Amino acid sequence: QVQLVESGGGLVQAGGSLRLSCAASGRTSSYRMGWFRQAPGKEREFVIGVSRSGTYYADSVKGRFTISRDNAKNTVYLQMNSLKPEDTAVYHCAADRSTYGSSWSHSVFDYWGQGTQVTVSS
Repeated sequence: QVQLVESGGGLVQAGGSLRLSCAASGRTSSYRMGWFRQAPGKEREFVIGVSRSGTYYADSVKGRFTISRDNAKNTVYLQMNSLKPEDTAVYHCAADRSTYGSSWSHSVFDYWGQGTQVTVSS
């Protein structure tokens, strides 16, 4: 069982930056790792993910968000730049035990963090 703990959320003005961290309790170097977000009244959506095959982005965050991982620390980071009010949501980290899965649907991910709130003011 892997536990994921996110941190780094907060309130930021439009155009600003935040870096979220996701610390895993176990080894996740072979796992696919992803960030998802859920805004009030909306479904959870994929934001960005990383696997041994590469990095994958939602169109809405391309050029603004990046993901990185430190396997020695079992930690994944989400760097968010040029934030917009529409980025406001609870951001969740997730882990998929499959190394080469092709779907980034939230339904295939095995482990989830509790989420961290990101609020972008206009």
